[in-house]
Amino acid sequence: MARRGGPIITDAMRTEVQRILSETLKARKQRQTPERFAILDEVYATVGHFDADELYARLQEKGVRVSRATVYNTLDLLLDCNLVVRHQFGSKQATYERGYSYRQHDHLICLDCEELFEFCDPRLQAIQEMVQEIYQIGITSHSLQMYGNCMRENCPNRPAAGRDSTA
Repeated sequence: MARRGGPIITDAMRTEVQRILSETLKARKQRQTPERFAILDEVYATVGHFDADELYARLQEKGVRVSRATVYNTLDLLLDCNLVVRHQFGSKQATYERGYSYRQHDHLICLDCEELFEFCDPRLQAIQEMVQEIYQIGITSHSLQMYGNCMRENCPNRPAAGRDSTA
């Protein structure tokens, strides 16, 4: 899937996410291993979406000695403390992205080329606030994915004919 940008991670943000992970591990009486913090650092060095296997491969390329199981287990831990967000786009493998201080956004996925577009529309935030008020439920997050077929002429996977239903 194509990757889109995200916020620039400052030293202060990096310190804060490390603090959150450290406190979570202490509360759970789990070890604060260098591998867990290397995984966290790689997650926050990543712009856009990634899957666990991509993360594992990047860690291996950087010489970080970590097992695939540790990557998956640490991603679950990071989910629990809201430092990553997991997405399931169709039947593909789950993808993740940074969760700390990340603006609300939604996703549009092309079924032809699998390109992923992130977008933010303030009207969706207004709808969320209205729904929250009507149902008296404090919404902590939402997920919106839209799927469609490419209409772009330069899409490498767009079928040559048959896409236009008006023809």
